[in-house]
Amino acid sequence: MTTHPAETVHDALREGRCDDAWWIPGPRGFAACGLSRSARTVADARRFTRSTLEGWRVCAAVADDTALVVSELVSNALRHGTRRGADDAAAAVRPRAVCPAWLALTRRDATVLCAVSDSGSGAPVVRSLDKFTESGRGLHIVDRLSESWGWTPPDGSGKTVWATVSTRG
Repeated sequence: MTTHPAETVHDALREGRCDDAWWIPGPRGFAACGLSRSARTVADARRFTRSTLEGWRVCAAVADDTALVVSELVSNALRHGTRRGADDAAAAVRPRAVCPAWLALTRRDATVLCAVSDSGSGAPVVRSLDKFTESGRGLHIVDRLSESWGWTPPDGSGKTVWATVSTRG
């Protein structure tokens, strides 16, 4: 059996045209990409989001808010929702080992849906705000900047955490 690695967000951002069928940018209102564990993945996901929303002619302020929401969702997926170590070695032939998380953007009318899927089995947890900690504010940011957010119930394949952002400033 031949396996083909899935394209990551880094490949999707390359200058050349992307001919892969799963990556559908632009005016159709849907774009998706695989996310790696690279140190630059979160920044690349923000760039991917801004570029996609620019193509959809979403105003810059809304694109910035959406990119921040995506940044928090991707950070959480990579930190809490992906398997590492022994699980990766055992899963080397599965697509999740190549792309441990996925980002999808969908635009419908005046709303952009951001969805990040990962292999984690735990539901997101909103922490109490503590001004003395350096982390734990991500879902509070998502809650403030989005109209609504939530997640699918975790199952054997993982979960998807999503947020909707209004394109009406």
